[in-house]
Amino acid sequence: MPIDLIIFDCDGVLVDSEVISCRAHADVLTRHGYPITSDQVFERFLGRSTRQANLEIETELGRKLPEAYHGDLQDELFRSFEADLEAIRGIHDALDIVTQHVCVASSGSHQRMRVSLGSTGLYERLAPNIFSASQVKNGKPAPDLFLFAAKQMGVPPGRCVVIEDSLAGIAGARAAGMAVFGFYGGSHCRDGYAETLRQAGADLLFADMHRLPELIRRAEAKALAG
Repeated sequence: MPIDLIIFDCDGVLVDSEVISCRAHADVLTRHGYPITSDQVFERFLGRSTRQANLEIETELGRKLPEAYHGDLQDELFRSFEADLEAIRGIHDALDIVTQHVCVASSGSHQRMRVSLGSTGLYERLAPNIFSASQVKNGKPAPDLFLFAAKQMGVPPGRCVVIEDSLAGIAGARAAGMAVFGFYGGSHCRDGYAETLRQAGADLLFADMHRLPELIRRAEAKALAG
């Protein structure tokens, strides 16, 4: 089948936010009685919805996170995004070239994406085709968000390619019956991360977003050739 839709994850794929986000989460969680490092946040929660992460943390704490935590985290994230966030190198160029429809399917909230995508000039390019895990019952690694995005865009799952940097995202895309490209060009991706994504089931791997249009063309040609 031809490729009609490219579904981008947001954090670590469109914007180079994962290092900033992990640091902010670790700082605020520690302040509110749940000591954790940014590396531990990365290992445990990358690609998962805030709702799922909070439920796991609250189970371990044996209590609800205080209401102040949510406001403090949002303030810290948005302050850090506005000060330090940059778009993934090459993403604007790739969007200029690809001919397929594009959308975003992120574990982050709409409010968070308005800030992160807005500060990098991407929000106006991608809105209104921006979808959040808050719109489905189960976040990644469940397939719900990807299937929801494809349905909203009017494209069958088999004609979609997902661009992901997380294990949860790759698992969700595969469960949705979609091809998935593993991107390891974000500043959070350590040595050996490409192999981690390959083992998780990524169909191919790339670290330079400038390569995406050509990779899409090759994948489509291969699919059409059978």
